[in-house]
Amino acid sequence: MDSLNALFSLGFATALTPANLLWALLGCTLGTAIGVLPGVGPAVTVALLLPVTQSVDPTGALIMLAGVYYGAMFGGSTTSILLNTPGEAGSIVSALEGNKMAKMGRAGPALSTAAIGSFVAGSIATVLLTLLAPVIAGFALQLGPVETFALMMLTFAAVSAVLGNSPLKGFIALLLGLSMGLIGIEGQSGQSRFTFGLLPLIDGIDIVVVAMGLFAVGETLYTATYENKIAGRIESLKGSFWMSKDDWKRSWKPWLRGTAIGFPFGTLPAGGTEMPTFLSYSAERKLADEKTRKQFGKGAIEGVAGPEAANNAAVTGTLVPLLTLGIPTSATAAIMLSAFQQYNIVPGPLLFDTNPELVWGLIASLYIGNVMLLVLNLPLVGLWVQFLKVPRPLLYGGIIVLATMGAYALRQSWFDLMLLYIIGVLGFLMRRFDFPVVPLVVGLIVGPMAEKHFRRAMSINEGDLTVFLTHPISLVILLVTAAILVVPPLMKRRQALLDSAR
Repeated sequence: MDSLNALFSLGFATALTPANLLWALLGCTLGTAIGVLPGVGPAVTVALLLPVTQSVDPTGALIMLAGVYYGAMFGGSTTSILLNTPGEAGSIVSALEGNKMAKMGRAGPALSTAAIGSFVAGSIATVLLTLLAPVIAGFALQLGPVETFALMMLTFAAVSAVLGNSPLKGFIALLLGLSMGLIGIEGQSGQSRFTFGLLPLIDGIDIVVVAMGLFAVGETLYTATYENKIAGRIESLKGSFWMSKDDWKRSWKPWLRGTAIGFPFGTLPAGGTEMPTFLSYSAERKLADEKTRKQFGKGAIEGVAGPEAANNAAVTGTLVPLLTLGIPTSATAAIMLSAFQQYNIVPGPLLFDTNPELVWGLIASLYIGNVMLLVLNLPLVGLWVQFLKVPRPLLYGGIIVLATMGAYALRQSWFDLMLLYIIGVLGFLMRRFDFPVVPLVVGLIVGPMAEKHFRRAMSINEGDLTVFLTHPISLVILLVTAAILVVPPLMKRRQALLDSAR
């Protein structure tokens, strides 16, 4: 009941102010437009907006960035269904059945079940966020520096071992991020380290520059180089746009199942949106009756409804560890964490006590944003289709120009511009050689926090490293971390032995 009281007395009172409603609408509109554009995801957009939000009220800025985040999930389905080219990773599965439906003249029902399913999943997931976040924050308040450091080790292991095709590449990316996080003045002694005599590095590497370099510059260079040659035909919006009675009957259960699958994955380190959407698609295929199962691969509406619901539920789920523990579980969440930091706000269990208007206003804006997105996506789908006709060179050139202007606006420094392009080339090479980018961002942002908690734990326990094994919660977390690192290689080796024995 306390959560509901706080939601209505603080949250909606904050989110329903004219200024914050405008920020929510702007974020949802930008997010939908970005989701529609192939090759441009929410991480790129949030990174580009970071310099702009420095002059905006923290609550309004974070409401807008959250609107961009879940708005992109709505918009991504449009590109998947009409062009068979996912606007972002979470919409890959929707293209399997959605584009087939569009070719059959059923693009309207496919877009409708995607939009309504996203609304249903987003609303249910926001209710779960409302109820669970204060509980998890209360539990997190009981964690000391020992347990917090162990939790961060779990995050490092998860994002490195799970993301990408190679755990080794994930750990290399993580170490690179941790190394970048060490640059600058060391908090305890006040001494500068790894600055190589360069004065601009005394304050460390600006997270905003890194985010724009990796995502805005690096991703754009990669997309323009390797994915710009993909040609696609936009399917026309012919036939009835609305879902039939049979479509509703076949969609509502996948919406609920997709929500149940997606939300837990969003709360996990390295959960992402790809895995729950594939699991949802697989579940719908297995649960379908014989007649419906034959339609999979030919345009089954269940294959759009379930994954789209899982996609949006997972996105809302990422806000649980971000707000309660200060731990990002996706690239966009990591960039949003840097947005908190640029306002000197530390997400975590104390956030609900120190900034209740901000956190509850942000949660309330999710309810409002879901309604806005439903209105934006259903009646205005014809408008979003026009975005698919934007020439790719103009789009990519615009992103590079905006990133350059944003980096220079931070401190009017040529060094930041040089750093932007160096990190942009690094991001391009990482994508080219299949190194995951998320571990680098998490290492850069969470690394200094982990160092602080480690030093505090060592100071309290007189340098005794065994303290991480004598605290029960820390021990359990470290055992889970070890399992993440050890079990997958053992299972692969076991499977290889079984294959060779056959």
